[in-house]
Amino acid sequence: MKVYAGVDIGGTNVKAGLVNVENGELLISHCMPTQSNLGPKSVLSRTTKLLERLIIDSGLNQKEIGGLGISAPGMIDLATNTTIFLTNLHGNWKQVHVGDWMKSTLGLEVSMLNDVRAITYAEWQFGAGKGVDSLVCFAIGTGVGGGLVVHNQLVLGFEGTAGEIGHQTVDPNGPLCGCGNHGCLEVYTSGPAIAAEAARGVLQGWDTKISDLIDHDLNKLTPKIVAQAAEMGDEFALEIWQRVGRYLGIGVGNILTSVGVKKVIIAGGVANAGDLILDPIRAEIKNRVFLMPVEKVEVVKGQLGSTAGIVGMAAWRAKQDVMEKASDPKV
Repeated sequence: MKVYAGVDIGGTNVKAGLVNVENGELLISHCMPTQSNLGPKSVLSRTTKLLERLIIDSGLNQKEIGGLGISAPGMIDLATNTTIFLTNLHGNWKQVHVGDWMKSTLGLEVSMLNDVRAITYAEWQFGAGKGVDSLVCFAIGTGVGGGLVVHNQLVLGFEGTAGEIGHQTVDPNGPLCGCGNHGCLEVYTSGPAIAAEAARGVLQGWDTKISDLIDHDLNKLTPKIVAQAAEMGDEFALEIWQRVGRYLGIGVGNILTSVGVKKVIIAGGVANAGDLILDPIRAEIKNRVFLMPVEKVEVVKGQLGSTAGIVGMAAWRAKQDVMEKASDPKV
């Protein structure tokens, strides 16, 4: 059994785990609040302690851990494992040498990736994309991230920036996105966008079960509530999911036409809506994609859930070890 550590640094929590990279099994995991308002040094220091406790609790010796993979939301210098710009985290994360810090404190070789590229890699290796040579993954939560696998390779592109499919333009006259562009897919399909559209209906007095489900308290409004209302037959909630699915279908259709992948994976918290979101995506791509055999493309929900980032990063670091050994003339 080959064991590697994976860490997912998120805006709310830092999740860490030990993974059997031969089969993707998560052996043990721990979680802590990110508290990024305390600054990068605090986050990394507490992450180190989290990993140390994780290894102790696993009963393994630190020398049995092959390496460490770390994901984070935003732009990362993959050559130096340095953060360039992280979204949803407070503090100055520009030019933070995460890899050097973790290696110096834990003695483990480190690799980093964008968080959704890590999810994509995990789903391809061990989840919903296992066995196909090309796929696209849309991870939908607070934002909309993505990743691509083409010819059995995770596509990283120029400086690791390939895969930001949530920031493709689906409406040139649309609202301003946090990335600086107008009309991005993310502004129509993210979790906050779904909740905001539902809140608009509640505030305008639409006939919807959503009001009762949240006890008329908009602070309780989430995509899960909107899905619950839709499953109860609420027409307003159903229309929200149809609208979200149509926009996602446009985005998926763009990828299918330009890249021609065989499988589409919808991951992240919003994917828990299941067919409420998958069915309109499937319908939209059939209406829009004519230059490839779209009937052979599967649109499915991700399988690994919230553990995907950890599993993906552990497996990614393991792959780097294999590649480094293969290129070493001394081996």
